[in-house]
Amino acid sequence: MDIKVERSTMTEFWKEHSRQATVEEMMLDSHAQELTQHELPEILSLLPSLSGQRVLELGAGIGRYTSHLLTQASHVTAVDFMESFVEKNRQDNSHYSNASFLQADVTKLDFPKNSYDIIFSNWLLMYLSDEELTSLTERMLGWLRPGGYLFFRESCNYQSGDIKRTFNPTHYRSSAHYSHLMTTTLREESEGAEKQVFGFDIVLNKTVQTYIKMKKNQNQMCWLLEKVGRDTACQEGFRTFQQFLDNQQYTRKGILRYEKMFGAGYVSTGGPSTTKAFGVEVLGLDLSANMVDIAIERAMEENLPSVHFEVADATKREFPEASFDVVYSRDTILHIDDKLALFKRFHSWLKPGGQVLITDYCCGEKPWTPQFQDYVKQRGYILYTPPQYGKFLQQAGFSNVRAEDRTAQFTQVIQTELERAAAMKDEFIKEFSEEDYLAIVNGWSDKLKRCNTGDQRWGLFHATRN
Repeated sequence: MDIKVERSTMTEFWKEHSRQATVEEMMLDSHAQELTQHELPEILSLLPSLSGQRVLELGAGIGRYTSHLLTQASHVTAVDFMESFVEKNRQDNSHYSNASFLQADVTKLDFPKNSYDIIFSNWLLMYLSDEELTSLTERMLGWLRPGGYLFFRESCNYQSGDIKRTFNPTHYRSSAHYSHLMTTTLREESEGAEKQVFGFDIVLNKTVQTYIKMKKNQNQMCWLLEKVGRDTACQEGFRTFQQFLDNQQYTRKGILRYEKMFGAGYVSTGGPSTTKAFGVEVLGLDLSANMVDIAIERAMEENLPSVHFEVADATKREFPEASFDVVYSRDTILHIDDKLALFKRFHSWLKPGGQVLITDYCCGEKPWTPQFQDYVKQRGYILYTPPQYGKFLQQAGFSNVRAEDRTAQFTQVIQTELERAAAMKDEFIKEFSEEDYLAIVNGWSDKLKRCNTGDQRWGLFHATRN
């Protein structure tokens, strides 16, 4: 469809649904009032600190979020292209001295470079064509200062609201579509003679829990992204570490073949034999979108309503002080560079008396063999010895730190798994391929060799927050 025709169609659509400028019209849902009571605080809790921040709200509508943003931010520019919505927002919120209201089409907007600290939008991008979305994403990168944040929320895959529509020009894209576009869009900026490339890193991507609880709807998705400098010579040719994970070690097929060997729900050595289940409410984080997609599928299959997952970067994700009783990590911190900073975040997230339990790949003292150096580089690992891990936990403020070298247990489990793999070889090859079978088995055999040379170690770490 021609872009001009599509914009005209979208304008007609919203003229039909903005006559009274009500929350029901804006949300296109007859249960809008009840949904807002629960959804609004949930969405606001996911935002970074607004204190002293310049906020651009795109698709502000009647100001459902504007009034809350204005109470914290230094200034909010609220934009919408429907006059009735803008006027309603102005009537309700113009008494704030830090508010500006703008009627404009976001596809034609322009602001100076680095104008805003945070861009916020709720149900906007699905009303843009693919071409308009790509263009706006690049321009938003320019409007944000380096280190600034973009938050957006969309209906994915299918319609959510129950208001009848005579026609519906909305684009119900997949969550993966948005994530891919946001993390692959780049913008080059010049500061004098210097040029730098910027892109978006995902801080979090998760389902809106209100819609799951009230409507059993898994397709309301939100994102928080950070504008960061992008190294064009990224690992293995991928622009972000998330792309590296999802296209290298943790492809969907790769995850499923790990699971076949280790047991349902497990992708690391030992599976359930080296893991204790916690009968509590669980929030699972992973930077790999493929991992989280499969985790959500498994939770739905097992009917686990107290288990929630989100794509998130643990080095950037914010939680209130004392949010959790336990922080548990199974062989994942090996990818993170600044482990001390991460452990300080864990310490903050835990309640007094809360515990951290970690297993992770570690290393022996240097020098390493050339083969191990190549392996670590190819996987993008940052490894330390078990005693060094323990020191990081102590420096982060933890007490009762226990750092154990469990390499002997690790090698014993690998040998047991090799025997089990041999017994299920035909079944595995039938489900995957002989190449996949050999990749798993050879990988285990190589781990044994690295452990036997002393290069690779496996650590267990336990500590308490006072």
